[in-house]
Amino acid sequence: MNFDARFYLALLLRRLPWIAAIILLCTSLGVIVAYKLPPQYRAQARLLVESPQIPDDLAASTVRSTGEEILLAVQQRLLTRQNLLDISRNFGLHDDRPEMSPDQIVEDMHRRIVFDMPPLQGGTGVITVSFRSPDAESSAAVTNALVTEILKQNVELRTSASGSTLDFFKQEVDRLAQEMAAQNARILEFKSANRDALPESLEYRRSRQAAEQERLLQVDRELAGLRDRRQRLTDLYDRTGRLAASIENLTPEQARLEQLRQELASALVLYSPENPRVRALRSQVQALERAVEEQLGTGGGNGALTTFDLQMADIDGQIEFLADQKAILQREIEKLEESIAATPRNAIALGQLESDYENLRVQHDQAVASLAEARMGDRIEVTARGQRISVIEPASVPELPSSPNRKLISAAGLGAGVVLAAAFMFLLEVLNTAVRRPAELVSTLGITPFGTIPFVETRQEIRRRHLRVSGIAAFLLIGLPAALYAVHVAVMPLDALAADVAARLGLEAELARFFPPRAG
Repeated sequence: MNFDARFYLALLLRRLPWIAAIILLCTSLGVIVAYKLPPQYRAQARLLVESPQIPDDLAASTVRSTGEEILLAVQQRLLTRQNLLDISRNFGLHDDRPEMSPDQIVEDMHRRIVFDMPPLQGGTGVITVSFRSPDAESSAAVTNALVTEILKQNVELRTSASGSTLDFFKQEVDRLAQEMAAQNARILEFKSANRDALPESLEYRRSRQAAEQERLLQVDRELAGLRDRRQRLTDLYDRTGRLAASIENLTPEQARLEQLRQELASALVLYSPENPRVRALRSQVQALERAVEEQLGTGGGNGALTTFDLQMADIDGQIEFLADQKAILQREIEKLEESIAATPRNAIALGQLESDYENLRVQHDQAVASLAEARMGDRIEVTARGQRISVIEPASVPELPSSPNRKLISAAGLGAGVVLAAAFMFLLEVLNTAVRRPAELVSTLGITPFGTIPFVETRQEIRRRHLRVSGIAAFLLIGLPAALYAVHVAVMPLDALAADVAARLGLEAELARFFPPRAG
């Protein structure tokens, strides 16, 4: 079907009153809404994030959080539920709306507070803070209060971070010092318990062991000599009855006895034992032996010790002393051998204890160095020489409202009217199935008419149509605004009604974004 411009132009002219009424109605509503909305003022403050005043290569702060992280933490602390409720209560922002719940107050405060934090360049940047309010003075006052809280929170965050770091390293240094003292006590206790088997005295004990073994060999040699001497003296005494073999050392009786024994021995070589000479010599020998024994005191019965007994007692005493010395040396050598054998095990255990102590000492030295850095970093933060936030432009009372944009809202009402009118025309055209043109007759019935006769309205029909159009226009232009005004005055304000409807539909946030609610 070909496009018939004349038909659609005639159709547009015929429906022009409806189109004009829809556009006029929407524009009127837009204008009413635009000038009905209360003015909103937005005070703005500018803050400067400054780089540290002291270079990091000279003295670095212990706060390693970036400026963006600090600002984000400050923002989250500032926008807590309790803080927002305190701001609303302190400045009386919602005193005229006592029906609002705390959740609604918090949500409204979230919408009205705006932080603009562009990325920092080299740790430096400018951030803006603003607050929207129907009252210009309240807007500036709340904004400045937010700025003050931001500065306070920034100082608290940075000083608490540096203070926490300082406290941690203080505790760490104290802990490591206590562990070093305890480890040193364990080392001393181990050395005291194993003082005879420590690795540092191993060479001394080995040399002492060699010396003791040499002394033991000497004692064994002396014992062997004394035992041999005792045996020889005993044998000599048993054979001769005397202790010395030299004539010069003998008494006359002993010398005579020795001479008679020699003569008896010579006679026994020449004569038989029954020879009178032999028997006489034997009798003399026996008599002298008794005399010598009496002379030496062996047969007197007075209990006196003989020379043989004295020498035997002296030799036995030396043998007993050397035996005791040998036992002492053997025990000492056994102790040395045990200590030398235990030295490697003690060296391993002592090395482990000393290694643990050395590790603790290294950690303690590192902690002391870190503690010095933490003290310097804390001092930098306390004196505000690190990265800081300063106010370069506090919030002032705005002279002009920032919203609503009345011209934009009015233009939006006009645009909405044009769109609704076009949709209305399109809907009527789609729903109208009547045959109005010859082309539609041909396409619908499949016949070609010879001619067409237009519909001719009577005066009465024209009058009724004009009255109907006039009545609809009057209703749209007068009746509907009057009805809306009556509802606004007598029943409920239109903005409250719109907010209630939006809340029921779950569109409260979207409505508040474009049409902020009234607030004290």
